[in-house]
Amino acid sequence: MLTKKQRDLLLFIHQHMSEDDVPPSFEEMKDALGLKSKSGIHRLISGLEERGYIERLPHRARALQIKKLPDGIKKDSENMANAVTAAYANDSLPDFDQVPLYGKIAAGTPIEAIRDEGSFIQIPPGFAGSGELYALTIEGDSMINAGIHDSDVVVIKRCDTAENGTIIVALVDDEEATLKRLRRAGNKIVLEPENDEYEPRILEPDRVKIQGRLVSLMRTYH
Repeated sequence: MLTKKQRDLLLFIHQHMSEDDVPPSFEEMKDALGLKSKSGIHRLISGLEERGYIERLPHRARALQIKKLPDGIKKDSENMANAVTAAYANDSLPDFDQVPLYGKIAAGTPIEAIRDEGSFIQIPPGFAGSGELYALTIEGDSMINAGIHDSDVVVIKRCDTAENGTIIVALVDDEEATLKRLRRAGNKIVLEPENDEYEPRILEPDRVKIQGRLVSLMRTYH
């Protein structure tokens, strides 16, 4: 089911394209819906895409494809017999931040984080704050009580220090990376899971290097 704003935006795009075969710009969408910023339009577009109403064509940041309309709304047979594809007029998607996706990280038994230099994810502006960011895909369920599930993508801000209680990427013995909550107990480092079925790991400080701290999370529903 679409929200009112999602439905309004989809119908506005449909009407605009039915008239001149060119989708409205993000500025026009923003004004039509009375929103304050283009980032709000991006979130609505993403929601419509997730629900199968529109599709963004791969490798073409300025192209949309309308796949279907809400129940009770018929596609114009001439302009939308299949699905209408067109470029955004003199406008691009709002300034996405590109974040490198390094690979999988365990949220259970630590594994080596696989760095894939060719993969990226796109996040809305300000979604994860400033600083050097990277993303990792979660494997396992040891952080489930913190709302981090298997197959979630976590966005990490690179740093080498963190406060007690912070969820961090820890590199253990220079070869195993894991996502855990950081605790300090005397002269020991405790990597604490958020699942009662897992035990904390208590380590000497020289065995643990902080690779970054959790700043955001992305989830895809199947």
